[in-house]
Amino acid sequence: MNKKDLISITDYTKDDYLRIMDLAAEFEKNPNQDLLKGKVVASLFFEPSTRTRLSFETAISRLGGRIIGIADPGSSSVSKGETLHDTIRMVSNYADLIVMRHPLEGAARYAAEVASIPVINAGDGANQHPTQTLLDMYSILKTQGRLDNINIFMVGDLKYGRTVHSLLMAMSEFENQIFNFIAPEELLMPEEYKIHLRDKGIKYYEHREFTDIINAADIIYMTRVQKERFSDPIEYEKVKNVYILREKMLRNTKPNVRVLHPLPRVNEIHPDVDKSEKAYYFEQALNGVFTREAIIAHTLNLK
Repeated sequence: MNKKDLISITDYTKDDYLRIMDLAAEFEKNPNQDLLKGKVVASLFFEPSTRTRLSFETAISRLGGRIIGIADPGSSSVSKGETLHDTIRMVSNYADLIVMRHPLEGAARYAAEVASIPVINAGDGANQHPTQTLLDMYSILKTQGRLDNINIFMVGDLKYGRTVHSLLMAMSEFENQIFNFIAPEELLMPEEYKIHLRDKGIKYYEHREFTDIINAADIIYMTRVQKERFSDPIEYEKVKNVYILREKMLRNTKPNVRVLHPLPRVNEIHPDVDKSEKAYYFEQALNGVFTREAIIAHTLNLK
């Protein structure tokens, strides 16, 4: 049986990205469409989530589908020792599509190999978060009017941040990008992603601070230093507040610059930024509903 999975952002081509952008814009104009009527979607979240889970479930509801799932692994047979293999095989009998978040890298790919129905990766450890990337791209397109010729500042946890890894891979398919990586020594962008950019001839720069260069940015993509990725709490304490974006830092930036964040934030964006017209992270979260409607429709060939 041929099925379309979305596990890594590289499972999609540039044409797929553009198709999702078009569909997301269509769903933003008309979010309530009964394309999933009579279908069941399994929402399997083995790791805590607010925005991703709720926006997926909102998208499913607006498309007229039914939702079954796991929001707390402790209330499922996983707590009894059931393997991921058996859980996925079982759920494949009940649903038409699986949306899954899991703390282990590679878990989503394994689930796709086991499942007889399509699987959408809603985040696997520090690896990939492709649906977040697509809503980020839609947010960039809406605010900049284009997906090429973007100067993207990625700030914070670039080592464990699956959102920046996926976004880098997708945006590198478009022309004339410039990436600025701002991270402490402990949280640098992994070498494999820098090699990818070098192979494609894309410019990137690494910095420890960004106050003096922020005026060059089109997109400032802030990330949370993820406590759950650190095995040593002392190491986390050293870097948890290394960057804090404040409203006064945005006053002389480009008129088109927008601040994005996959959320939740902790201290890396001061609340005074919320009142700035350059803050876009809450609208970005709303865009997740339209983009995930588009991904579901694309995955199940509903459009």
